Amino acid sequence: MSATRRIALLAIIALLPASSVAQSGRTPAPARHGMVVTSHYLASEVGADVLKQGGNAVDAAVASAFALAVVYPVAGNIGGGGFLVYHGAEGEVTSFNFREKAPLAATETMYLGPDGEIVDNSNHEGPLAVGVPGTVAGLWLAHQRLGRLPWRDLVEPAVRLASDGFPSTWAMQGFLRGLTRNTDPLYGPTREAFLKDGQEVYEPGETWKQPDLARTLERIRDEGKDGFYRGETPELVADFMRRNGGMITEEDFARYEAIEQMPVHGTYRGYDVWSMSPPSSGGVAVVTMLNILEGFDLEEIGHNSALYLHLLTEAMRRAYADRAEHLGDPLFNPEMPVDRLLSKEHAAGLRSSIDWFQASPSDSSAFSSSYLPAESEETTHFSVVDAEGNAVSLTYTLEYGYGSGLVAAGTGFLLNNEMGDFNPVPGRTTRSGQIGTDANLVRPGKRMLSSMTPTIVARDGKPFLVIGSPGGRTIINTVLQVILNVIDHGMDVAQAVEAPRIHHQWLPDNTRVEAWGISPDTRRLYELMGHEVWTYSQQGHAHGILIDPGDGMRYGAADSRAFDARSVGY
Repeated sequence: MSATRRIALLAIIALLPASSVAQSGRTPAPARHGMVVTSHYLASEVGADVLKQGGNAVDAAVASAFALAVVYPVAGNIGGGGFLVYHGAEGEVTSFNFREKAPLAATETMYLGPDGEIVDNSNHEGPLAVGVPGTVAGLWLAHQRLGRLPWRDLVEPAVRLASDGFPSTWAMQGFLRGLTRNTDPLYGPTREAFLKDGQEVYEPGETWKQPDLARTLERIRDEGKDGFYRGETPELVADFMRRNGGMITEEDFARYEAIEQMPVHGTYRGYDVWSMSPPSSGGVAVVTMLNILEGFDLEEIGHNSALYLHLLTEAMRRAYADRAEHLGDPLFNPEMPVDRLLSKEHAAGLRSSIDWFQASPSDSSAFSSSYLPAESEETTHFSVVDAEGNAVSLTYTLEYGYGSGLVAAGTGFLLNNEMGDFNPVPGRTTRSGQIGTDANLVRPGKRMLSSMTPTIVARDGKPFLVIGSPGGRTIINTVLQVILNVIDHGMDVAQAVEAPRIHHQWLPDNTRVEAWGISPDTRRLYELMGHEVWTYSQQGHAHGILIDPGDGMRYGAADSRAFDARSVGY
């Protein structure tokens, strides 16, 4: 940047107020005892009822997750996977990794034809895109470790919702109408599960019953984890795979195990930050960015001012570059430098490379994994705090909205298409596909890299802020900005969730901004610094709970970007 241009920019910034007014959003929902915030009001009500019955945060999370599998099929699931972060009222911290796995028959080149190109988008569409589901195993493990109420009682509400039905909503109309136009026999079981008599759309308000899903959930209710991973369910899925060119077998189901592992930990301005460790990249990236930004007076710079957005972008650029180079499934990548990436010293080095008034280039030649394909934004997150102050932050997904769109006949649930999160073409660097670095290549039994970022911020050893979001690769930056909004800008949790957000992921080298969230003047200043701006309608659905350290009140915020979301407390 020329000296003249820099002086002009400094002069303009000097005339701006020290802080700007953020969107106020809705008033947070208060509760004295427990709070559940999910993407569907019925699931929030199920979770809150469990808390009222004496259940703890893990019990409510299990019940809410199964309820979402019924009422929120776009992302709530038993056919996918995810992560749960737990922080107890007395300081115990742990997490549960139930990310999907590649089938045992998977290979690094399973999606490639003789010409080395991906065949028919098969890593995202069709039976080969399906990973071995992990959700039921993860919820079972968390409940065995930390649950209080009987497992059966926690699954039963979902069984009733599936068997008795619930009102279809406007949010499902696009998917349902698309099914009526899809005549492919592969999706016949999906039509049977989601359409009236397999043919007609359930209009908003009509009762939608799911008898096959109810029977699947009954087996889980009665037999626990084995009700999903052994017996009828894996037999039905494996039969569907054999008939349609897929890979998943009964053995894949039988061998699946969720893992309890320590979350990553960082600190920010006196707060402890606990977030998911690999194969989620979210926790490492959030802590890295917070460490970088801790060196700037963000309150003085002003929320969403041009300079603020510039510094956030530069932190994002560096953390996502680290993510691309280093992170994957730790069981297959034992040398990942996680401790170094989380260190204040590493962040100080990254911070020193930031020019206050000029965007850095996103240099794809810095290392071999130069570009990352888009991740679907259809995931769901929910947050829970119980009467004792125990907290759960849980994010799970099917990958695309409604996952692969495939249902194995007789099961009633959608299968994921998470295999698309692996690097599909070993050794290739392009501007439109993912390079094949070893950290995230397909291997049998391997978990694919994820951006899910369930996070709990604590103060003095007790949960303070429970937060997470869907949004594919934008998840990490959404969680980051909600944390900054609360800690640096003093927003309540609803303001922090509703405030406009931005996203930069290193490559492609542009910043995505919610169209309504940046003024023309701020955009011009930001672009003068060398940033390219793309606008889009919205980023994520952040659902959070803040616990007031003074009086212990719980304040819930369900993001208004989510159609059916609600905070329910008591």
